[in-house]
Amino acid sequence: MAYWLFKTEASTWSWDQQVKKGAKGEPWSGVRNYQAANHMKAMAKGDLGFFYHSGDEKRIVGIVEVIGLYRPDPTDETGKFGLVDVKAVHAVPKPVTLAEIKATPALKDMVLVKNSRLSVQPVTPAEWRCVCKMAGLVSL
Repeated sequence: MAYWLFKTEASTWSWDQQVKKGAKGEPWSGVRNYQAANHMKAMAKGDLGFFYHSGDEKRIVGIVEVIGLYRPDPTDETGKFGLVDVKAVHAVPKPVTLAEIKATPALKDMVLVKNSRLSVQPVTPAEWRCVCKMAGLVSL
């Protein structure tokens, strides 16, 4: 299993909206960055990801699961980019802010710290465990 981080503006697509989609999930569309698209191409069903509110919040608020593999994004008129489907799995008991992540030495090399603008990014297993612990999650 691989781990990821999905960034979204809460005003565009929020955790609450993701949760309302239930088990059928939602396409993670609109990604127009080749590096982020390559990360989505590498995803497998069952991979987990942090759901990150960017903008004013800058915090991890939930966990999503990849339920649909990379395919063409119908919102991309150029036909160059794709999407994956994700469903909400669990809200985090304690949202983890970007400031907290940056202040944690074990997370100094996390992509979120080094390339905070990338909308879809990998998370190492060690980073995943550390952030889950910070968020009050034990079993994910």
